[in-house]
Amino acid sequence: MAEQILILDFGSQYTQLIARRVRELNVYCEIHPYNHIPEVTASIKGVILSGSPCSVRDKDAPDIDLKQFGSLPVLGVCYGAQLLAHKSDGTVLPSQIREYGRARLTSVNHHNELLKEISLDSQVWMSHADTIESIPDQFEIIASTPSVKIAAFHLKGSKTYGIQFHPEVTHTLEGKNLLRNFVVHICDCAQDWTPDQFVETAVADLKKKLGSDKVVMALSGGVDSTVAAMLVHRAIGKNLYCIFVDNGLLRKGEFEQVLASYRGMGLNIKGIDAKDKFYKALHALSEPEAKRKAIGRTFIEVFDVEAHRIEDVKWLGQGTIYPDVIESVSVKGPSATIKSHHNVGGLPEKMKMKVVEPLNTLFKDEVRLVGKTLGIDPTILGRHPFPGPGLAIRILGEITPESVRILQEVDDLFISGLRTHGLYEKVWQAGAVLLPVYSVGVMGDERTYEQVAALRAVVSVDGMTADWAHLPHEFLSEVSSDIINKVKGVNRVVYDISSKPPATIEWE
Repeated sequence: MAEQILILDFGSQYTQLIARRVRELNVYCEIHPYNHIPEVTASIKGVILSGSPCSVRDKDAPDIDLKQFGSLPVLGVCYGAQLLAHKSDGTVLPSQIREYGRARLTSVNHHNELLKEISLDSQVWMSHADTIESIPDQFEIIASTPSVKIAAFHLKGSKTYGIQFHPEVTHTLEGKNLLRNFVVHICDCAQDWTPDQFVETAVADLKKKLGSDKVVMALSGGVDSTVAAMLVHRAIGKNLYCIFVDNGLLRKGEFEQVLASYRGMGLNIKGIDAKDKFYKALHALSEPEAKRKAIGRTFIEVFDVEAHRIEDVKWLGQGTIYPDVIESVSVKGPSATIKSHHNVGGLPEKMKMKVVEPLNTLFKDEVRLVGKTLGIDPTILGRHPFPGPGLAIRILGEITPESVRILQEVDDLFISGLRTHGLYEKVWQAGAVLLPVYSVGVMGDERTYEQVAALRAVVSVDGMTADWAHLPHEFLSEVSSDIINKVKGVNRVVYDISSKPPATIEWE
């Protein structure tokens, strides 16, 4: 088994960032809740304890038995550092002033392995309400800031460290160097976890797991399902049966284009035109969750019928990625539903199949790198995220074939314009929204009373947070004019300048 770093999650909003930074060093790592620690095997080379919104002084504060890690290297981050100090009879007290934001290291022990090549006066990011006031004699202070005397410490004669700041966030300018010191030099990880190595291992594992069994997969044209399908295809070839459903809510010409791409990749795929079924299921529905549930239910019905046309299928392939897995086993359990996830979760139960998820250890950016290694069409790999319910949640109000036509035309002009002007690759996600608002306009000598379209484009790393894209005014002017002149049914265009949070990327 590949060597790995074990990250224990105590509920910090930054835990996934720690994992991403470790993987950027080409070292595999896994996140596990502090209360569901896996067996410590020889493959685990070190342990990182995350931050937490809790205080070690709380009655029910998250706690672990450190003895189970033996002599493994341990790095405590923020709460993790406070827990290490607290459990060794150090003193952790409420901060006199809440320490949040940028700070500078005013003392650094450069002889310590953790802080090699970390500059004096280096900027770090603090986010804590408690402070480590004292540590026992067997600990040594290895870094301080003007307001935090014990900004980093080391348990003498061991490979146990604690840091009060967050090395995983970009505001800690040399955070990656610190994590490299811990993961590569202290934990002695080989940095050999690469996309090529992942593909080789994943395909071998799939061959062993699936043998000559048949697998059925629903493809969406998105990155995750496509990369997952190509991995399974490499392992079992024509025994993978792919189904691509046209729900009538895709972008203009997307069904035909994506189907052609899949066939060009050698996938055994069948396209299903189910537009009328979805339009019927959506009739008279305007509430977002009702629309999502109707689409999910209809998709399961359509997919189930098609899958049963294939004899002796034993596996259902899915493009689940690691953030979905983390969310389902988080410290606090699945988080509150802001809106239903676009993955259709009812399929495995209904179809009584075993599930195979070849991407469930990867983050989104890693999926793209694996796709590149597999030689997947760059137009699919570089495709913006697109919601599972499709245009249904970008048409506010009731869905009709006419409203879909209007939005497809608007969206096509917007996306084509972004590509033509070299802007498509510069935004993380873009699309158009059709509002249930009519406005007065004048075209020629005629008065019009037509709908309003909103354009949305954001920049982001992973969609967790996003800022609205500052597109050139000249471009927005040109695309707005194009839409109003060419799309019958729209006479006004607006641009959404809301960031996430507080707004979500999609309107529904």
